[in-house]
Amino acid sequence: MSRLFTYIIPIDDGAAPNPFWGVCTLNICKPGIRRVAHEGDWVAGFGSKKAPSGDLSGKLVYAMKVTKVLSMRDYDTFAQASCPQKIPHFSSNNPRDRLGDAIYDFEATPPRQRIGVHQPANQPTDISGRNCLLSDHFVYFGRNAIHLPDDLLPMICQGQGHRSTKNDGYVSAFIKWIQEVMLDGPSVRGEPDYEIDWHSGCGSGCPSRQDDKDLEEG
Repeated sequence: MSRLFTYIIPIDDGAAPNPFWGVCTLNICKPGIRRVAHEGDWVAGFGSKKAPSGDLSGKLVYAMKVTKVLSMRDYDTFAQASCPQKIPHFSSNNPRDRLGDAIYDFEATPPRQRIGVHQPANQPTDISGRNCLLSDHFVYFGRNAIHLPDDLLPMICQGQGHRSTKNDGYVSAFIKWIQEVMLDGPSVRGEPDYEIDWHSGCGSGCPSRQDDKDLEEG
């Protein structure tokens, strides 16, 4: 049976998840999910009450069916060979090029952090996730996040961690609903809610969330 992982995205900046270039990837942040999710599982991220654009609570920012799981090392190899846009290009004028989540160069030991959305303080948390989750079956709404049906609202995790075990009773209903939403196939239907100020280095503010252990709520 597929599992459903749900969590709140404090700041949706387009890097975690990174829904661009035809594949949705989760390679940084949420290490607790990345360590244990398997192919066939679903991951859904919901908006925060204190989102930059306003109250997005109860709204779906993105959903992805995990169609491939790679180690972070193998994802780095994949990105370099097959999807170089996932490697952050900080000098590009295209914001999506800067949002690449393949920010760790595993040709170095220990992995070298490329210039991107995270700072060195984020590396222990990122690397502890071990894996990258990839999906070619996803929908991303960003700042256009949509309301979740009332009967599915209880599956939204509260707090900094994630929820999966307690979602067992909602998996079938969620998949049925999201498949209807995704009838037109994988898509990006909105821009990230938060526009990074690249002059500040780490525009996502991630170092301030280093106390987020991503523990499962249940």
